[in-house]
Amino acid sequence: MVNPIHLRTLLEVIRHGSFSAAATSLGYTASAVSQQMSALERDTGATLFTRSPRSAIPTDAAIAMSRHASKVLTDIDALLASTARADAGPAHELRLGIFPSLATFALPRLLRMPEWQRLGVSLRLFVGEPAHTIQGLRTGGDLDLALVYQVGQAGLAWPSTLSRQWIGDDDFRVILPASWGIRSGARVTADQLADMPWIMHHPGTADATVIERLFASCNLHPRIAAYCDDFNATLELTAAGLGAALVPELAMISRPAGIVALDVPEIRLARSIFALRTGDADDARVRLFMDQLADILRTQSIGPKHIEQPYASTSGH
Repeated sequence: MVNPIHLRTLLEVIRHGSFSAAATSLGYTASAVSQQMSALERDTGATLFTRSPRSAIPTDAAIAMSRHASKVLTDIDALLASTARADAGPAHELRLGIFPSLATFALPRLLRMPEWQRLGVSLRLFVGEPAHTIQGLRTGGDLDLALVYQVGQAGLAWPSTLSRQWIGDDDFRVILPASWGIRSGARVTADQLADMPWIMHHPGTADATVIERLFASCNLHPRIAAYCDDFNATLELTAAGLGAALVPELAMISRPAGIVALDVPEIRLARSIFALRTGDADDARVRLFMDQLADILRTQSIGPKHIEQPYASTSGH
């Protein structure tokens, strides 16, 4: 299925003549625009652009698609506006549960997009950890839709009456204080991290259990400098030199200065993000909202995992 967001991006690229100019117009990065156009090419099976470092020349297929895209998007906007007018009222308020880092770093981006204004959704937010928001989805609860995450195979249960949609994955990164003198992107082994102080999740939490097992599997037994479940605090403490940490990319988007991210082949971990919803929330506007959020997750990244020369172990941290 073709994503309407990608069609809007196609029109902007053709209008401006390059991915970077379209990105400026839309509030994306050039890389995000390129990813969207590649996805559109995969979905349609057509080559849409001849790419060069400074421009993106549309093919005949792209020009033909743009003509149809304009009409399709106009029809979608008219349909949503008509539905919003016809169904306006408190019964169509979307009561959304969302976990903190998604609410902090991704949802505001969506709320600033013109596409959000056209959805005709009145949003009421409940920010909390997955275990709390899932409770709000149970029969007679306070929520229609919950955005939750699951780290590895950590135990996270929800009623079988809810429908589930995968939204995306949020990769974890190993981070260190820049003051330790290791280059960002350097490839290191788990053994080279063994003597460093670490900031870890509180023992007993689901995330902590998964991370502890992962570390144990690569014979990494960290020296604990702090226990912290708040990623904003962890980032600030790492930047201040307290210790290394394992942090998801969503939290890294607005990271403070003084942090470097490493590549550690033995440490590969992601949290999967799901949308859980009741049958009452299964309408076209909610599905479009989730598609838009999924698209933001695909483009919200701290950048390519650039690999430098292997890090040579030194004395100290």
